[in-house]
Amino acid sequence: MKDRKINRINEDCYAVLAVILTMAAFNSVFLSANGIFMLTAPRTWYELVPGVTDTGFFNQHFIRDIGMIQVFLGVAFAVGMIKPERRIGMWAVATLWLSAHAMFHLWEVAVGICSPSVIPRDFPAVTLPALIGIVLTLWAVRCSRFRRTVFA
Repeated sequence: MKDRKINRINEDCYAVLAVILTMAAFNSVFLSANGIFMLTAPRTWYELVPGVTDTGFFNQHFIRDIGMIQVFLGVAFAVGMIKPERRIGMWAVATLWLSAHAMFHLWEVAVGICSPSVIPRDFPAVTLPALIGIVLTLWAVRCSRFRRTVFA
């Protein structure tokens, strides 16, 4: 019975590995590219990204601060792809920041700072990377438990 369960978890982990790595690559590339854009052309980023000009005045320092965070998050997803033994930690920490950021955007709607119309506008760049990170981290935890059970 235990062997059958272990085999099922193993099959589940590897059956979706290509999808998982594709999702991690998406987060890595998207977050890194966005961060580099913020670092190298903060004014252009501020003017081109929908809704950003509605959140306050242009602040080059603040945009570059967040740009550095975005690059670090992208690198965390890349490292997790390359080094499975670091995957949970890298993806979990990056996902915590992404989730807090998404929750902050939702909080602004809940308290009336922003209208509900910003939710679909912000979804691709704010909420989606957080949701992807949650899926990736949960998958990594589940597959890590399998490896510990098998190799213990």
